[in-house]
Amino acid sequence: MDKTFFDHGLRFSCTRCNMCCRHESGYVFLSDNDIGKLAAFFSISQDEFKKKYTRMVDLGVAKRRTLLEQENFDCIFWSEGGCSVYPVRPLQCKSYPFWNSHLHSQEAWDQVEKECPGVNIGKHHPGDTIKRWIDLRKAEPFTEE
Repeated sequence: MDKTFFDHGLRFSCTRCNMCCRHESGYVFLSDNDIGKLAAFFSISQDEFKKKYTRMVDLGVAKRRTLLEQENFDCIFWSEGGCSVYPVRPLQCKSYPFWNSHLHSQEAWDQVEKECPGVNIGKHHPGDTIKRWIDLRKAEPFTEE
């Protein structure tokens, strides 16, 4: 990978504010691996999981499968105790905030700080760790069916 602004790492520590899981509409895109793990967690088939907990969205350039939301826009798996599927949460959730859209420039990364109080504080994540999150996402693409 070419030199990036995060080669020397970035600081991030989850403050458990839960803003990434609640209050605003947003997509939690799923990979086939995510669907398999979540279906197994609920002891149901992947087809049953998709029918009960997901929907397809048309983004214009692609269609993606995403988790449903509650009426108040909280993630379908959010409860007052936190994430009810935390051990098998989707890769998108595990890798936050180390997403391509946040990592293309220092300015993009700093914008995330406005939404997430854990950005630019706390634990130092080395550049190679951040690159591994990017590589994992490439190896586990979002499902398009």
